[in-house]
Amino acid sequence: MSNSNMESLGFRKLSAEEIESGSFNPFRMIGKDWMLVSAGDENGWNTMTASWGFMGVMWGKQAVTTVIRPQRYTKEFIDSNEYFTLSFYDEDMRTALAYCGKYSGRDVDKAEQTGLSPVFVDGTTAFEQAKTVVVCRKMYAQPMGAEFFTDKSADEQWYANKDYHVAYVAEIVGVYVK
Repeated sequence: MSNSNMESLGFRKLSAEEIESGSFNPFRMIGKDWMLVSAGDENGWNTMTASWGFMGVMWGKQAVTTVIRPQRYTKEFIDSNEYFTLSFYDEDMRTALAYCGKYSGRDVDKAEQTGLSPVFVDGTTAFEQAKTVVVCRKMYAQPMGAEFFTDKSADEQWYANKDYHVAYVAEIVGVYVK
C-alpha cells in the first residue's frame, strides 16, 4: 500500500518535525495504550500485543526498540523481513489487542477473530483500525541473557522460564496518524 492508499484510509504521514514536537508520547503509547507489533506482507503476516519498548535516537536516527520472546510466532516474521510496524489504537480496541496477545497466529486467524483489517504499507503489515502506525526498518537484533542483568531482580521477576526476549533496534522510516 502506498502513502496515497494510507491517506484514503484517513491516515496522514507525520514529518520528522511533527514526530519531535512532543505530541508523539512513547511512554503513553507503549506502556499505557499497548501496541501491536506486526510483520510480514500479503503472502503471510502475524501480529502480537506488546507493552514494552523504547523510542529515541540511535546511530543518528529516530529509532525504536521492541522485544520479542523466542516462542512468539511474530518473531519468525520479524526475523525474515526487513520491516515491521508498531501500531496504536483507541481504547475501544482493547479487547482485540488482548486477543492478539493471548492467542497465537499459528492457531487462529487474528484478523477474522478480532475484526482487524490488515493493510500493507512500506513493505509490511499494519491495520486499518490503528490511530498511529510506526513503520520500522530493522538495524540490529540481540538476544537478552541472564549474564547481562545488572538488576538480578528483573531476571527473577520476568524470566522464570529463561525465555529471554530478543531486542530489535529499528529505524523509524514512517509514522502515519489518523
